Amino acid sequence: MKLFGAAGAAGLFLSVAFGAFAAHALKGQLSSEMLGVFDVGVRYQVYHSLALLAVAVLVHKNKFFKYAGIFYIAGIILFCFSLYVLSLTDMRWVAFLTPVGGLSLLAGHLTLLIGFLRM
Repeated sequence: MKLFGAAGAAGLFLSVAFGAFAAHALKGQLSSEMLGVFDVGVRYQVYHSLALLAVAVLVHKNKFFKYAGIFYIAGIILFCFSLYVLSLTDMRWVAFLTPVGGLSLLAGHLTLLIGFLRM
C-alpha cells in the first residue's frame, strides 16, 4: 500500500533530519539527559520506518500487515514525537503519550508476527 511506503520513506527522511538537528543544533542547548531522550526518538523512528517499508511490501498478503502498519504509524507519532516534544519544551504532559506509543509499536510487532504466521 502506497500509504505505508510513503510513511516509511518520510519517516526515514525525518529521522535523518532530526538526527542531524540534534547532533548540530541541539548539542550544548539540551542537557545530556534530554539529548538522550531525543536520540531515543530518532532511533525508534528509524527502526519503525524501516518496518513500515516492509509492511508496504507485504500488505497485500493479509490484513494483519495492514494493522501492523497502522500501529507503527500511530506508535511513531505518539512515541517518537512525544519524546521530541518532551526534550525540547516544558510540556511535560506529553510524557503520558509515550507509553501509549510504545504499546502501539508493540502491537505493530505482534500483528506483524501474526501476519507472518498466517501466510
